[in-house]
Amino acid sequence: MTSTALLRICVGVLVERHKANSPWLDFVYRPASVLTGVPAAEPWTLVSVMENVTTFYAGEGVIELYRTETASYRDNLATGTPLLWVILRPTNTTIGFELLMVTADPAEGEALTGAGEDLVGTVPMPHSVQEALAAFIAEHHVEQAFVKRQRQNSTIEGSSRRAIGREDKG
Repeated sequence: MTSTALLRICVGVLVERHKANSPWLDFVYRPASVLTGVPAAEPWTLVSVMENVTTFYAGEGVIELYRTETASYRDNLATGTPLLWVILRPTNTTIGFELLMVTADPAEGEALTGAGEDLVGTVPMPHSVQEALAAFIAEHHVEQAFVKRQRQNSTIEGSSRRAIGREDKG
């Protein structure tokens, strides 16, 4: 499938694994951060091990920017602490997840939290990604005037209403 994104920003994704406090799970994973650029490392390369936290380089994510979503990107930047949404999909691998996507669109990120088994987490947006996003918005955003739709009465054209129990006599 060909992407219609006008800009693609490649990032590296770090994921932390914590020991779970649960009889049903051994570990809990969560996105930890996004790196600007992509390191020369294979997905799920071990980065560090500290007491109860193991950090992995999960792989390359691509933030795709679309002209139609500039209002959402602008709202994300306007929060003062812009975020990226990282989506991990469960797999039958040793780690148990694959990096599915990274998005700067809050609506898309929140929509992916609703259903399924995907793991969705937010991480702070790196400054260089904020700058690229702001430049993209400045170049492509077109303010849409809000138009309140007027409610119209429902009519059924071409139908005749008959009283119950009344027959047509021709």
